[in-house]
Amino acid sequence: MKKNYLAVAAMLVPLGFASSAMADTLANVKSSGQLKIGTEGTYAPFTFHTISGDLTGFDVEIGEAIAKQLKVKPVFVESKWDGLIAGLDAKRYDVVINEVGISPERQKKYGFSAPYIASKAVLVVKSDNDTIHQFSDLKGKNSAQSLTSNYAQIARQYGAQLVNTDGFNQAVDLVVQGRADATVNDNLSYLDFKKHLANAPVKVVASEDNASASGVLMRKDDTSLQTAINTALAELKKDGTYQKISQKYFGADVSH
Repeated sequence: MKKNYLAVAAMLVPLGFASSAMADTLANVKSSGQLKIGTEGTYAPFTFHTISGDLTGFDVEIGEAIAKQLKVKPVFVESKWDGLIAGLDAKRYDVVINEVGISPERQKKYGFSAPYIASKAVLVVKSDNDTIHQFSDLKGKNSAQSLTSNYAQIARQYGAQLVNTDGFNQAVDLVVQGRADATVNDNLSYLDFKKHLANAPVKVVASEDNASASGVLMRKDDTSLQTAINTALAELKKDGTYQKISQKYFGADVSH
């Protein structure tokens, strides 16, 4: 019996040692002095490269600010959108900061920080348009949309005739040219557009009440890292850092 007990004990000791040696992600981040962040690098104004090649954008600066709060260095690992979440699974990085929408489906498998940005569907028309004031006014009107987008579905629901576009800029061009009466689109894209072309003859006449929120994506069991990032985000909003970054890219507070 004694021999069997010692054999079991001998097996348990290394197992226990291995278990205690397995530090969580936050501990690894702190010990390495780096927060590895997965991002796209091709999605302006959120994550993109300047003419000189530097990685920048709203999400990039939020990531840098979070890392500063954690007292570590941000290290960005770029990947195509289709591979970003797979890279998190493979532990190529600790988190993903790339406008990842918080959805029930994703929450089943992954952890999210508190929302750090929210987008709403807005109804954009030409500045001199006095016939469209709300979404219901789209009935029978031409709306410039990317046909597979959620915004196209909204326009359809209100009875609009869809004019196919490749994206936001083309949609706005069609509205300005009078080839479309309106476009239903992302308020963040609109804010970015107006930030660069303040005098463009378009305006927002309505917005949906429900906002789609994005958060910092992480692995499901990284609860200590989740808590630390939520604390960092709260501090960034408290000390004005978040508002400064938000104003820089959108000229507005985009947290809600």
